[in-house]
Amino acid sequence: MQTSSLPSLSICPLASGSRGNAIYVSGGKSAVLVDAGLSGVEIERRMALRGISPQSIDAVVVSHEHTDHVKGAGIFSRRYKIPLYINEKTFNTASPRLGSVNFLNYFKCGRPFNIGELTINPFSISHDAADPSGFTFERLKAKLSITTDLGIVTNLVKSHLKGSSLVYLEANHDPEMLQYGPYPWHLKQRIKSRRGHLSNQEAGELLCEIQEGVVNGDKCLSHVILAHLSEENNTPEKALETVNRFLGASHKMPPVKVDVAMPDTPGEMVHLN
Repeated sequence: MQTSSLPSLSICPLASGSRGNAIYVSGGKSAVLVDAGLSGVEIERRMALRGISPQSIDAVVVSHEHTDHVKGAGIFSRRYKIPLYINEKTFNTASPRLGSVNFLNYFKCGRPFNIGELTINPFSISHDAADPSGFTFERLKAKLSITTDLGIVTNLVKSHLKGSSLVYLEANHDPEMLQYGPYPWHLKQRIKSRRGHLSNQEAGELLCEIQEGVVNGDKCLSHVILAHLSEENNTPEKALETVNRFLGASHKMPPVKVDVAMPDTPGEMVHLN
């Protein structure tokens, strides 16, 4: 039986950024790895730093096929004989990077599925990939959302993030740093495009809208983890300052704790009730 001392959901960023992404999500006796963009050995090392056993993982859930999200997914699946959850278009594109997959499960955006006690709802996002997905996770009355690698914020994205106590969201770049930074013109255009990445300002605007859109019955947004920060075109300080400015504009809402997921070290475990 669930007790007040036990969290309904927990999340821990293991890696975030263009060099690799991996997120641990658990609820009750169920746990998944969202993306596995590091080597198998490095994923294991970072899990060990947070006291997470690889044998506790019930599935690897893949958002899209880019190497920084799938590098270790096939390896991890094979090593621990756990299933890979992925949509069909993403699998067809990612299969050369994944290698053989013995336990394969397809999901479709817009159709929730369950892994143990976790209810996972994948939804479509805009990015230069075959069929990229964001995810919400629910257990009991707790809900958290994960969405990175999106060029624009659609009404669909907003509707899925609504009611989340925690949002793990991309804040990829500072527009001025991107404009005057070292990237070639074509790469800057890709990042700024509708299929690229969100800026700090765009992330702040979205979070402010979620925060102010709370209606009776919805939980307030209480925690944000900013993710996929560019190491060339952003800094944690700039991302935090910008997003906190947007979230602080509404004095009627409870304060929101904002953290940054880092590329080199795992973040702290966050628990939701």
